[in-house]
Amino acid sequence: MEMQPRTPDAPGAMLRAPTQQEAPGRVGPIGVEEISMAMQDFELYKKGKADLDARVKANEEWYKLRHWDIVRKAEPNAGDPEPASAWLLNSIANKHADAMDNYPEPSVLPREEDDVPDAKILSGILPVVLEQNGYEQVYSDMWWYKLKTGTGVQGVFWDSSANNGLGDVAVKHIDLLNIFWEPGVKDIQKSRNIFTIEAVDRDILEKRYSFLAGKLSGTAIDIPQYTSNSQLDTTKKVVVVDWYYKVADGTRQILHYCKFVGRELIYASENDEQYRQSGYYIHGEYPFVFDTLFQTEGDPAGFGYIDVCKDAQMYIDKMGQAILKNALFNAKPRYFVKADGGVNESEFADPTKDFVHTSGARLGEEDIRPIVTSTLNPLYVQIMNAKIDELKETSGNRDVNSGGSQNGVTAASAIAAMQEAGSKLSRDMIKSSYRAYTKVNYYVLENIRQFYTEPRSFRIVGERGAMKYVQFNSRRMQQRPQGDMGMDMGYRMPIFDIKVRAHRENPFSRIAQNELALSFFGRGFFNPQLSDQALACIEMMDFEGKDQTTQRIAENGTLYQQLQQMMGQMLKLGQIVEADHPEYAGFTQSMAQQLGASAQQPMISTGGDVPTSTNTLGDVRQTSKNNTTTKAKDSAQAVAAPAK
Repeated sequence: MEMQPRTPDAPGAMLRAPTQQEAPGRVGPIGVEEISMAMQDFELYKKGKADLDARVKANEEWYKLRHWDIVRKAEPNAGDPEPASAWLLNSIANKHADAMDNYPEPSVLPREEDDVPDAKILSGILPVVLEQNGYEQVYSDMWWYKLKTGTGVQGVFWDSSANNGLGDVAVKHIDLLNIFWEPGVKDIQKSRNIFTIEAVDRDILEKRYSFLAGKLSGTAIDIPQYTSNSQLDTTKKVVVVDWYYKVADGTRQILHYCKFVGRELIYASENDEQYRQSGYYIHGEYPFVFDTLFQTEGDPAGFGYIDVCKDAQMYIDKMGQAILKNALFNAKPRYFVKADGGVNESEFADPTKDFVHTSGARLGEEDIRPIVTSTLNPLYVQIMNAKIDELKETSGNRDVNSGGSQNGVTAASAIAAMQEAGSKLSRDMIKSSYRAYTKVNYYVLENIRQFYTEPRSFRIVGERGAMKYVQFNSRRMQQRPQGDMGMDMGYRMPIFDIKVRAHRENPFSRIAQNELALSFFGRGFFNPQLSDQALACIEMMDFEGKDQTTQRIAENGTLYQQLQQMMGQMLKLGQIVEADHPEYAGFTQSMAQQLGASAQQPMISTGGDVPTSTNTLGDVRQTSKNNTTTKAKDSAQAVAAPAK
């Protein structure tokens, strides 16, 4: 059995002692001089990204409702109230909820018929690999980051330390502050280098890599940090740099990888005979996927909802500050007191004193008088509400999108229809993430192709939800000969496509999908006698699962046609039997009657005039003698109905 090649740590993976291939001092193209030149590029990339880093850190403060720290620096007003309303945070939370309601699921499709069995197995393996990586949490973290900063970054690596040294694919969320690329490049794959950094305790690093002992003094790099209550202590840490770069080899690009700290080399794939010719990742691309919200020209990173809506949020809170200040000013009674009026002010201000002493012969109205203030004009409250509505419209987070009613609409189907019509922005963002998700799955497949050299066992979900146990290695994904047709046809590499569908968690979406299936059943779409009509109708429709439904109806029609042919053959055989054996006279007629009766079973249909009524949510529903569909619909809607 071929042994799994040992490879260095993936970014963010647990550090370990180097293998013999990683031992320092190995002769190769990468040495101290090359690392020094790489550090010069790193510093240039870092300067070119300084504005983005500052914006990312500022947006994090807005997200944590600590934006008054930023506003206060520009407009110091000591003692004024500082309300931090969460309108912007609520918009971001709703967008994140939309994304997780449509969590993606991959499906692998072959490009050639010979690859169909492997594609089916990979369709079951891919979700398992992602689940073992805790990808749902990675996807959630990426979406929070994307909504806040405008860009979510995911990395797909091979972690040789996983599974007790067997190794496995690692999918991670990458902080924008810790990744650096060539300034002015929009496509990350066209950057000359990619750097990622990670702060590691010096003593842990020296214990993992004993040859670094005593060599890490003065190797610190400024670590980008978010503003927080607990500042990172960098005195005992050093920064480990993962450097990815491409080398031209004729018409193709070879991707190499180098890990170093300061000027000390830990590993370089170009120094390793195993990867010198092929590159570290055979697919030849940087293992990073950028998922951008609002794109900008000349930069792979975009901007997010905080950048778009923080101006409206700032004025909402500033007007809230002014309104609260006015309310506090008017809520507490204040008085004019004459300097020589003789009123004991401390007793007057103390509500527990039953008596207030005065001096002088007479206490007049001029000695103490309440301060009369004007009430706040309602216009200012209207202006603040207008800014709130502006933030909702700008972020696409109207009340109906958050589950509230609008214009008095209370019916479940009407609310669902309004939510669907008002969620164009969310659908567009989700489609963008699906494209990035597709690329993530391509990288996972390529890692499986390159590194799954030993058989691995997987528990996957087979047809009709049945559990299935399979063993898989990358042998079937390697180049294979195309045969000899009078000449050498060469080799071909199996290529697979990724199709993404939404694993919908939205209850209204599930109800709509279930009711659509029940409607097809009730209208006889699955009756084999109507397969041609049903297929013609479905061709004009668009819904999730259309391909599977079309295939199932076509299979039903094919089976029905085969049954008809078999019935005709049986009748012919019966006539032959009757001709040779007169004692079986009438057998064919009897068999024809039985077959005809079984072929004319009544089909289920709800066509024609059907009485209607309303359900508990106010929706119009159909009723009939065969009310299976109605009961299923009511049962599904009862789950979604609010508790009374």
